Amino acid sequence: MACKCVEKRGYYTYASSLREVCFEKRKFKKNLRNTVSSPPLVNRAVSRWRSLPRSNCILSMDVREKSRSPLYESSKHKRVPIYVMMPLDSFGVDMTGTPRIRKIKALTISLKALKLAGVHGIAVEVWWGIVEDSSPFAYNWSLYEELFKLISETGLKLQVALCFHSNMRLSSRGLGVNLPKWIMEIGQLNKDIYYRDRNGYSSDDYLTLGVDHHPLFCGRTALQCYEDFMISFMNKFEPLLGNSIEEISVGLGPCGELRYPAHPFGDGRWQFPGIGEFQCYDKYMIEDLKVAACEEGKPHWGNKGPEDAGSYNSLPFGVPFFGEGRENFLSDYGHFFLEWYSDRLIGHADAILAMAANMLAKYQQDEQNPVLLVAKVGIMYWWYQTASHPAELTAGYYNTAARDGYDPLASMLSRHGAALQISCFEMLDDETPSSYLCSPEGLLEQLRTASKKRIVRLTGRNADERFDKAGLWQIYANCYHSDAEAARSFTYFRLNDKIFKVENWNNFVPFVRKMSTDL
Repeated sequence: MACKCVEKRGYYTYASSLREVCFEKRKFKKNLRNTVSSPPLVNRAVSRWRSLPRSNCILSMDVREKSRSPLYESSKHKRVPIYVMMPLDSFGVDMTGTPRIRKIKALTISLKALKLAGVHGIAVEVWWGIVEDSSPFAYNWSLYEELFKLISETGLKLQVALCFHSNMRLSSRGLGVNLPKWIMEIGQLNKDIYYRDRNGYSSDDYLTLGVDHHPLFCGRTALQCYEDFMISFMNKFEPLLGNSIEEISVGLGPCGELRYPAHPFGDGRWQFPGIGEFQCYDKYMIEDLKVAACEEGKPHWGNKGPEDAGSYNSLPFGVPFFGEGRENFLSDYGHFFLEWYSDRLIGHADAILAMAANMLAKYQQDEQNPVLLVAKVGIMYWWYQTASHPAELTAGYYNTAARDGYDPLASMLSRHGAALQISCFEMLDDETPSSYLCSPEGLLEQLRTASKKRIVRLTGRNADERFDKAGLWQIYANCYHSDAEAARSFTYFRLNDKIFKVENWNNFVPFVRKMSTDL
């Protein structure tokens, strides 16, 4: 049965492996019937077998930098392992309030199918809002113990993302994960623990970096909360580090990315290709801005963010701050504000990654079983071909036509031995609207150049689902760029029923095989 269809589809080497996992026909169908609410993901997976304070300023560190991240010989590989990210709605809460893996039988079959296809591992988001939800220090790792065991027994490796953000606005049917309940209770009394825009609207997806050093969380600062969580994780899963767990990315902002929530999804404030808004209006960041302005000898610069910077959905044309206004992005004030804004973001990542790197030091230095520390950045590629790069500026990347904003970021990552995960590996400039002056290719090339200069390894991720041959080929080409080290790994975003549709699967499997084969 399987062999005939495999040959028909051209998977000549796939047939023998397929027989090993598909069991005997009746038993296989029985498993499907027993799957609770078996989604199209499972049904199609089976049936188709047959047919990413100013004193902290670190913008200039060329002289004092001594990189901790030389490329190991083992990293100079010619093979890019593929991780597939878990579904967004992987977890649910039972009647007792205990988090559970949803549709575990369906997930098990899907994992076996991915393993047979040549997928190297699974990317798992470990949520702060699940593990430390009820009260401070009450860590409950049971869900992840079960999930990691399931994945490891399938023969797949693990890429773990420690998530200190919420994904409620991105999830469907209310199946997302909030910040911990005890954090949100604090937020009900003090909305300034979240980022705020100039109109006072707060985004409760992630704590503002303004509270990194304020003991507002039952006597702990935000940084101490993140550190304690990471320590608990390392202690709990130490036997898996360097064995099953090969990569750990640490959340640094919204969606886990090092950026401000300047382009909020899901709440109606922003739509592509809006320039976004600066997010520095919580009282803690304003206090810090005032101190920085006084140190600069310009106390009046510290009262608020830039004037005439437009709104979330403004286009850059005619917006004075991003154009030819008196205090625009090129003015002394503009330089002061943008440097402060981006410097605080890099300082936030610097502090978190320093803690993580210290915990992972012995694994980073283990050439046999290393654990790669990863940081994610956002890719704000629209308006990239303008002089001001407004979408990047509001997100916290002080990158313009006249200034490289990614070199200081790469320099910081290099000191911690951290790799950089970049999305948009599947995108081409000519696939974007020309009127929005987009350049995902140009931005990716700039990041690649900065990473090469600072000896920072790259990992990739797609931003949009692509199963067509052109999109997958673009991913392959970016992973094996001719002028740079091959990507350390690639994370496919993400597992769902679409991946198992016959036309998609017939493109995806050869892509995985090609990426996983030594050249």
